[in-house]
Amino acid sequence: MLVTTTENVPGRRVLEVKGQVFGVVVRSRGLGGNIMAGLRTVFGGEIVEYTSMVEESRRHAIDRMVANATVMGANAIVMMRFDGSEIGQMMSEVVAYGTAVVLDTP
Repeated sequence: MLVTTTENVPGRRVLEVKGQVFGVVVRSRGLGGNIMAGLRTVFGGEIVEYTSMVEESRRHAIDRMVANATVMGANAIVMMRFDGSEIGQMMSEVVAYGTAVVLDTP
């Protein structure tokens, strides 16, 4: 499945628009990760515990979005974007979304 942040794919035509698709992941860092992250905020620098959590969440959100597009019969997702937010103080939400389409074959 082709996933792109652009509206068009060079050399390909959109034959059909299937509709919007998304993948949502809500994660909470474990107690140990929160303690380590809290200590890192005191000294400054990157909080690797949260960086890895967000990276993994993005990968899972994309996988879920692709699965939804596949069910819809799409072979590509265009205009893919991410959105994220905090839920309370302990959870992070990541959403991958875009438009599921059928592209012609090259």
